[in-house]
Amino acid sequence: MHSGGLRCYCVYILTNRSKTLYVGVTNNLPRRVWEHKFGNGSEFCKRYKIDRLVYYESFDDVRNAIDREKRIKGWLRIKKIQLIVAVNPAWRDLSEGWYERHLHAPESA
Repeated sequence: MHSGGLRCYCVYILTNRSKTLYVGVTNNLPRRVWEHKFGNGSEFCKRYKIDRLVYYESFDDVRNAIDREKRIKGWLRIKKIQLIVAVNPAWRDLSEGWYERHLHAPESA
C-alpha cells in the first residue's frame, strides 16, 4: 500500500452488514478507515453504519485516483460487487487488526 517516500492515494470501498456500498478516495487509508469506523467519516456512512473496508487500490497520482473513484461511482451496483468479489470473495474487512494495538502497549517490541 505504501510506496516509499512518494504520496499514495487510495480508492476504497466500504460496506456494512446489509452490503450498502460507499466509494471514496484518500491520501491516508488507515486514517480514513479509522474515521469511518469511529464516527468521523461521512454522514452517509454514519447513518448506515458503513465501517468495513472490502476493497482498495493505490495510485501514485491523485488525478488517477480521483478519475478511478468517479468511474467506480458511476458503475452499476453489480459491477462494484464484481470488483469486490474478484479480490475479496468473502467480503472480509481488510482493515481487521489495523487498530488492535492496546493503548498502553509500546509502539514496537
